[in-house]
Amino acid sequence: MNRAAVRRQLAREGWLHAALMVLPALLLGRTGLQLGNGGLLLFAAGLASLFFSLPAFTRFKHALIATEQALGCETEFDAWAHLRRVRRRALLIASLPAWLAAVGALFGMEPVARLLLVLGSLTLLVLYRIPRQLR
Repeated sequence: MNRAAVRRQLAREGWLHAALMVLPALLLGRTGLQLGNGGLLLFAAGLASLFFSLPAFTRFKHALIATEQALGCETEFDAWAHLRRVRRRALLIASLPAWLAAVGALFGMEPVARLLLVLGSLTLLVLYRIPRQLR
């Protein structure tokens, strides 16, 4: 697999994660189903889960540096595979606030609070993009 194919695959995975962040919050927000009170608690948990992405971002940054150093070497494919694994884990962690917003829709979380959590997850998604320097 060449460099361009890996970048396309990473781009597809990024769009898939964006859809997996937004769609549950949209769909569960439209149901109107209320299972109880607890939206504020889930909002606080969603805000706290934003901080879980700090160590994941550090690992992602180190994987990016290692991939850049491996460009043109025989270890390039392994570096891309490692970057992909690290990025996938980091995107799952970045999705936590949006998923808590989706669950919060069932527990009475206000739409503005859900929107803030989803936007926080999408902002983290932008941080995990692959820079142009890795072409």
